[in-house]
Amino acid sequence: MMIDAGELDIAKDELRWLLSGCAEFIAAHRLLGELSLAADNDVPLARGHFGAGYQLGLQAVRRAKSPTPLSYSQPANRAFFEAGRGLAWCLEKLEKGQMAEEIVETLVRLDPSDPLALRAMLDKLRTGDMPIVTLLSEWRERNEQE
Repeated sequence: MMIDAGELDIAKDELRWLLSGCAEFIAAHRLLGELSLAADNDVPLARGHFGAGYQLGLQAVRRAKSPTPLSYSQPANRAFFEAGRGLAWCLEKLEKGQMAEEIVETLVRLDPSDPLALRAMLDKLRTGDMPIVTLLSEWRERNEQE
């Protein structure tokens, strides 16, 4: 309700308070990552929150002996996958593409259906959402002019 009312700072404070009593609340870390981007465009801070949520989820997966597939369609798994998506997005924005790819590969290995279209997200970030045909045609135009 706070977010819907535009009270992003209050929502962030409440989530931080919530995490002070339950630091392993993956959904709270994911939401703080999203709020860090929405309210302040603070990619490093968002990376920290998304990263915390992702790491907590990954630890749980490892403790459970890495069950696969780990379906995003199960509500209990969504915050983990969404935190991972946010982390990969932030890493790509921070020019840490190799790390972003590792996150995406881990998530796709856990749920091969790639319901969040993580590979496509990285492609869009890397090409500026420009279709590859456009990139090729621009390259040809530049080469023909030379």
